[in-house]
Amino acid sequence: MLNLLYNFSIRSYSFIISLLVPFNAKARFWIDGRKDIFERLKTAINGQNSSNKIAWFHCASLGEFEQGRPVIEAFRAKYATYKIIVTFFSPSGFEVRKNYTGADFIFYLPADTPENARKFIEIVKPSIAFFVKYEFWRNYLAELQKYQIPAISFSTIFRPSQLFFKPYGGFYRKILKQFDHILVQNKESYNLLQSIDIQQITLAGDTRFDRVKQIVDAKKDIQIAKDFKANRQVFMVGSAWQTDMEVLIPFMNSEIKVSKTVFVIAPHEIHREEINTWQKQIQLKSICFSEVKPETQLTDYQVLIIDNIGMLSSLYQYADFAFIGGSFGKGLHNTLEAATFGMPIFFGNKAYHKFQEANDLIRLKGAFAIASTEDISFIFNDLIGDSDRRKQAAKACRDYVLENIGATEKVMHVVESILNN
Repeated sequence: MLNLLYNFSIRSYSFIISLLVPFNAKARFWIDGRKDIFERLKTAINGQNSSNKIAWFHCASLGEFEQGRPVIEAFRAKYATYKIIVTFFSPSGFEVRKNYTGADFIFYLPADTPENARKFIEIVKPSIAFFVKYEFWRNYLAELQKYQIPAISFSTIFRPSQLFFKPYGGFYRKILKQFDHILVQNKESYNLLQSIDIQQITLAGDTRFDRVKQIVDAKKDIQIAKDFKANRQVFMVGSAWQTDMEVLIPFMNSEIKVSKTVFVIAPHEIHREEINTWQKQIQLKSICFSEVKPETQLTDYQVLIIDNIGMLSSLYQYADFAFIGGSFGKGLHNTLEAATFGMPIFFGNKAYHKFQEANDLIRLKGAFAIASTEDISFIFNDLIGDSDRRKQAAKACRDYVLENIGATEKVMHVVESILNN
């Protein structure tokens, strides 16, 4: 009965998404990206050397892709004869990384129905499958198990509130038991899996730390940001939503008068009307990245708005403080990219609790969860007035990243033991 209910819910979700196509761009990408997908898969897979084995990596979205990327690249370096296919559930992952050169094939993942899972596995014939963080698709895992194809989940994290650990969660526990190995981020997750008699587990940490280390090592110079900073103190707002700006704009309008701080704002999504509204509300002189010309005197401006996608991780190198968006809404965005460059970090106090790194950084006094404009103003001014505390917060963030590097190596050790078995 639960299996029927699961499959019905998957089909219902797909149907609802199809109804939203005329009104929602993401829904349109979600549906259009899956049209004729099995024919396109056949064409792509049949066009490769049949002697090549295939490694399949599945990521929900862009954040999970960045989490999985160090493992994808480590796998490619060690197993050069394998072809790599990367699949995405969400348009926000696929549309940004569809041209990623580290994979041979990049597709949307068809919805997790029994027939889709069967067709996908029959066409792709992966020799090993990887699922990043939260991806637990019952039918795909069952199909992999049927053909004895090893399935690995890594950078996975669990909480006691999840259905797997409830007395009535037997159906969901069976899904987890279809994995050959699960590599978890923290000790709590390890203990939770042991409590439901899952033994093929490793406490490996989070591969995102390895990814942000790669970002630091490969950071790009952004001349416009460098010229904007000059010798000034930069407060970076990363992945900003409207709910974040409602708190931050009054802060920006007051703090520039006190601390002479300038601001760089990177919206989570680029909407011209929204940016125009923010510029009208901000009392400081602002300019969009796309408006900068060779003759522009950037030091005449106090706010630089990044109206493009793809450079946020490198922008943090110019920051002295950072606010990470999303936590006044559905969920906090990536704090580690800022932390690795070493600076005090702020975020909303609503939706950060499920993010291990956010809780750790608060505990280490490198990050601060704020509820209001008054909150951020008070803490910011305290840090401005106490240089030792500010330096300690920055060091706590930087050291936290450095101390947690190494999860990719542990994943690859498990991969090696499976493939050499």
